[in-house]
Amino acid sequence: MIEKLKVVSATYELYIADEKGKEELMEKATAEAPLTWCQGEGMMLPAFEAAMEGKNEGDEFDFVLKATDAYGEYLDEGLMELPKTMFFNGDGEFDEERVYVGAIVPMNTTDGQIVRAQVCEVTNEKVTIDLNHPYAGEDLHFTGKILTIRDVTEGELKAIRSPHGCGRCKGNCDDCESSCGNHCGQDACGECK
Repeated sequence: MIEKLKVVSATYELYIADEKGKEELMEKATAEAPLTWCQGEGMMLPAFEAAMEGKNEGDEFDFVLKATDAYGEYLDEGLMELPKTMFFNGDGEFDEERVYVGAIVPMNTTDGQIVRAQVCEVTNEKVTIDLNHPYAGEDLHFTGKILTIRDVTEGELKAIRSPHGCGRCKGNCDDCESSCGNHCGQDACGECK
């Protein structure tokens, strides 16, 4: 049964309705490449975890998370114009390979957190970014099936809770200054076993 500190694997399809109410498939996880998370460790939206709580292997699910319980409402103040010079590379030139319309770029907040922003427009002097989640303002319709449920291992839990453990650096330890010295991927630093 899904409860805190259980590792869950599931298939799922995520749908979002367009302006006319017709649902469009946005994401999908198959049995060959399932969605996997540790319940109660903040890996998934809290409302998603609440909807999964108590389900068993083989159970199917079909539920909708309202925007307020998912990624919140779309905020106009999340759209920002920034000087193009903020996106210069080490050679003092605009980084065209990394910063283009549709690209997701990491940005530092004033308190040092890294957030992901989508580039909306690039002009001669400015770059417009959107700090809203791509699904902000959307109700999320999930369908799927629970494949497996098991206890989390000590190594997995340590890695999940570590600010620099596997999974936190998205496969590049150099970016997160982890001491393991490897490009983590799934278990290269040995903490995810």
